[in-house]
Amino acid sequence: MACNPGHFASSLGVVELTVALHYVFNTPYDRLVWDVGHQAAGHKILTGRHDAFPTYRHFGGLRPFPSPDESEYDTFACGHASNSISAALGMAVAAHKQGEDERKVVAVIGDGSMSGGLAFEGVNNASSTPNNLLIILNDNNMSIDRSVGGMKQYLHHLHTSSLYNNVRFRLSNGLVRLGVLSEKRRQKILRFNNSLKALLNNQQNIFEGFNIRYFGPIDGHDVIELVNTLRQIKDMKGPKLLHLHTIKGKGFKPAEKNPTVFHAPGKYDPETGERLKDNTDGMPPRYQDVFGETLLELAKLNEKIVGITPAMATGCSLNIMMKEMPERTFDVGIAEGHAVTFAGGLAKEGLIPFCNIYSSFAQRAFDNIIHDVALCRLHVVFCFDRAGLVGQDGATHHGAFDLAALRPIPNLTISSPMNEHELRRLMYTAQLSDKGPFVIRYPRGRGVLIDWRCTLEEIPVGKGRRLTDGNEVAVLSLGPIGNVVAKVVQELKEAGKYVAHYDMRFLKPIDEDILQEVGKKFHRIVTIEDGVVQGGLGSAVIEYMADHNLHPQVVRLGLPDHFVEHGTPEELYHLVGLDAEAIKKAIS
Repeated sequence: MACNPGHFASSLGVVELTVALHYVFNTPYDRLVWDVGHQAAGHKILTGRHDAFPTYRHFGGLRPFPSPDESEYDTFACGHASNSISAALGMAVAAHKQGEDERKVVAVIGDGSMSGGLAFEGVNNASSTPNNLLIILNDNNMSIDRSVGGMKQYLHHLHTSSLYNNVRFRLSNGLVRLGVLSEKRRQKILRFNNSLKALLNNQQNIFEGFNIRYFGPIDGHDVIELVNTLRQIKDMKGPKLLHLHTIKGKGFKPAEKNPTVFHAPGKYDPETGERLKDNTDGMPPRYQDVFGETLLELAKLNEKIVGITPAMATGCSLNIMMKEMPERTFDVGIAEGHAVTFAGGLAKEGLIPFCNIYSSFAQRAFDNIIHDVALCRLHVVFCFDRAGLVGQDGATHHGAFDLAALRPIPNLTISSPMNEHELRRLMYTAQLSDKGPFVIRYPRGRGVLIDWRCTLEEIPVGKGRRLTDGNEVAVLSLGPIGNVVAKVVQELKEAGKYVAHYDMRFLKPIDEDILQEVGKKFHRIVTIEDGVVQGGLGSAVIEYMADHNLHPQVVRLGLPDHFVEHGTPEELYHLVGLDAEAIKKAIS
C-alpha cells in the first residue's frame, strides 16, 4: 500500500482478527460481514486475491471495498457505515429458515460505526428475533478521527472477566446436555443473570440489556486468544457480542502514532513512514479547504453560524473552524440522519447551522432533510462535499444522486459553484437567505483558481450567468464541470464555432429567464452536469421546455444509469463521456 494508496491503518488494526476469523470459520460457507470495509485489505489478500492486490483501487482492478460482485468471500456490499449487523442478522435468519443451521454468521463492526443509528436498530432486532449471530465489536477508539460521543466513553469502561464468561458458558452447556435448560428457560435465566451481574458490578451492560451475550473486552492483537475465544463461543445459541480492543495502524509505528493521517495516507516511504506528498506549490486549493476557511471567516462575522459534521471533521475541513471555535462546532459521530435533524433543531431556535456531509453519505439522511428541515423551511445550509465522481473509492462513494434526489423537495434551494469564488459567495449568500434550507454541492479535489480569496458578495438566488455568447448552440452547465466546458467552448471559438455557455449556478430555483432565452433563440441545447442524467439539470430543462411549449433539441450529458466503478477521475470522466473530448463531440 506504500505505492498503491488506500485505506491503510484500519486494515493493520485487524490483521490478527482477520486471520483468526478465516481460521476458525468455514468461509465462504460461513458468512463474514464487514462494516464499512476500510479494514478488509487483509481479508482480500487471504481470500484468493493476493496476486491481484497490486491492482487494488486501480481502474478495472480490485475494488476499494468488499463486494459480492468481486468474490464469494465478500458477502455483502460495503462502503457506508453501520449496516453490518442488520445485514448479518438477515443472513442468520435466512440460514435458519432454509434449514442451514450449521451456517455461522459474523458481523464485524467498529466502535465508530456503533454511533450510527442503523447499528442499534440491528441490535434491537437481533435481541428479539431467534438467531445465532455473532457480532464482533472492533474497538480502537477511532473512526477516521477520534471517536466521539457517549458510546466511546461507555465502551472504554465496559468489562466482563474471562473467568466469568468461561464459567457461565460451561455451566450453560452442562445444563443443556442434562435437559434442564431449554431455550425458553435460558432466556429467563439470562435476564436474571444480567440483572444480578449489573447489581454486583455496579455496571449496566447495554448489550446484555438487549439479551445479547457479551464477552470481553479481549486483546484483538493476540491471535491465539482470539482463536480460542472464537472456538468457544461460535456454537453458542442466541445472539452474542465479542468486544475487542485494537490499535489502529498496529505494527507500523508511524500509523500507530498518527492513525488519522494513516487512515488513507496516500503514498509513503515504508521504511520511515514519511508521506510522499505531491508538490502543490502554486496549485489551486482543495474545495474542502476553501469551505473550511470561508466558514471560519463567516463565523467571525455572524455569531449565529455553527458547524456540524458526522465524523468527517478532517475530511471536510471543518477542523479549521473547530480548532479556533470548538464551542461552535459539533462532530456528532457517524450519524448523518441525526446530524441533519440536530441541525434542524439548532435552526428552529435561531442559529444558522452549516451541516457538512459527503454527498454519498447524505443519502442516508434523505427523510431527515425532507421531514425535519424542508417541511418547516428551516435555515440550514447543507454543504455536500465529494459531489460527483470521487475517483478510487468507487461506486459507494460517488456523489451521483444528490441533484436528482433533492430536486423534487419543496422549499429547498440547490446550488453548485463553478469555482472557488463562486463557492465562497454561495456560502455567503446561504447564510443570508431566509427562504429555508440551502444546498451547496462541490467536488472532491482541487479547484481552478490560485488566487481563490475574493470579496464576499451576495449572489441572487436562482440566477445563473451567461459566460459566452453564441449563435449555433447553447450549453447549460452546473457546477465545476463548467470549467471543462469553458475550455472546450474556447477551443471551438478559436476554430470559428461560437457556442453560448451559461453557468446555471442553481438547479432549484432554476433560472427561467435563461431557459426562456435559450429556448427561443437556439434550436439545440446541451446540458452538462456531474450527477445522474435522469432527474437532474437536463431533466429540469426538458420539463421547462415542454411546459412552456418550446421545442429545441435538448442533449443531456451526465452520469449514466448504472453504478460507476473506481478509477482515477480522469479515467472515469472519459468512461462516462464527461471529459473534454466527449463534451466537444456533443457540442459540435
